[in-house]
Amino acid sequence: MKQFALSMFLAFAVSTTLSADEWVNLFNGKNLNNWIQKNGTATYRIQGDAITGKTNEGSPNSFLCTKKLYGDFELEFEVKVANELNSGVQIRSQTKEVPEESKIKFGRVNGPQVEIEASGSKGAEAGYVYGEATGRGWLTTAERLKPHKHFKDGEWNHFRVIAKGPKIETWINGQHIETLVDQEIYKTHSKGFIGLQVHGIKKGTGPYEVSWKNIKIKELK
Repeated sequence: MKQFALSMFLAFAVSTTLSADEWVNLFNGKNLNNWIQKNGTATYRIQGDAITGKTNEGSPNSFLCTKKLYGDFELEFEVKVANELNSGVQIRSQTKEVPEESKIKFGRVNGPQVEIEASGSKGAEAGYVYGEATGRGWLTTAERLKPHKHFKDGEWNHFRVIAKGPKIETWINGQHIETLVDQEIYKTHSKGFIGLQVHGIKKGTGPYEVSWKNIKIKELK
């Protein structure tokens, strides 16, 4: 009986270890070797255990992108953003060619984006899904795009994103925000990079910052 109990315990321990190993930290805490900046001239730096992006006046949207591409996955991260700055995390994203005179590095980043935005006094659209440079605007439907206050201004907020087939689900601080099923965007963006966005700002404003930490991903089969 004791031997059986020990065998069960060891089996459980191995199973738990394997499950935990499925998660991969996208930021190693030391450098940005696994990332590449595309578009824009915002700056990204390591600040403690976080990646911090800082706006640069006159710059278009900037993106710090994973070199690896991901299809179906579960993504978690924590983020803190200046109340004045709109931001987001690109998922399954790609780049497209642009005119040479545009001076956009690596082509225009496009694809689904999980919105990051302070709630303010009236609530906002954090956690909903936008179609960055897709020509479609919000992928979240108009009837679901309701402002809310689940994002805590000036604090670290925990995001969870599951992308499985044409379905994208999001949570903020444990609160379910969106379930998007979009066959059209899945046809063009079934796989791509993860990108940390620093949004462009109006002239004469800023600088503003946004920080991400505990960025981890688990690929789904």
